[in-house]
Amino acid sequence: MCAVDEATLAPEPGPAPEPKRGNPVQRWIAGVVGHPAFAPLAILGCVSAAAAGIVVTDPTDNTGPSTCLFKVATGFDCPGCGGTRAFYYLATLNLPEAARHHLMAVFAAPFIVWMYLAWALPRLVARRTWRLPTFHLTPNALTGFLIVWGVFFIARNLPWEPFSFFYV
Repeated sequence: MCAVDEATLAPEPGPAPEPKRGNPVQRWIAGVVGHPAFAPLAILGCVSAAAAGIVVTDPTDNTGPSTCLFKVATGFDCPGCGGTRAFYYLATLNLPEAARHHLMAVFAAPFIVWMYLAWALPRLVARRTWRLPTFHLTPNALTGFLIVWGVFFIARNLPWEPFSFFYV
């Protein structure tokens, strides 16, 4: 996949912008939403709220029947089964239990955090002399990850040892 430099995404010089008109509240909202730090902070806020909600509700208490339609219909764990519990254990820094509930999510988490930081830091810290290396997902890397995830999905549903360890 081709890397795109941020300079190529800059708008081309054109006619001067028109004077701002309209409701001052709308202009203020447009200024806030249009600020470069808005998207990184909004994503960070949403992930933080999700983590707080997961930690407060504790999905590991095993109360009630499963709500996963795939599991109810087939009796098998779906490719994402255990993801919420793994997220809970990651948020509470219990890596062994997180890996037990969804190994692929734990494997992917550092890459997702790195890609977020490499994207967000230039928008949050305007003047900086350093830059995080950008992690590019090539089609081959993404295909390999999805194949490994598929093998994990099949292996975790096998009813004998050592695969039954990952059955959640």
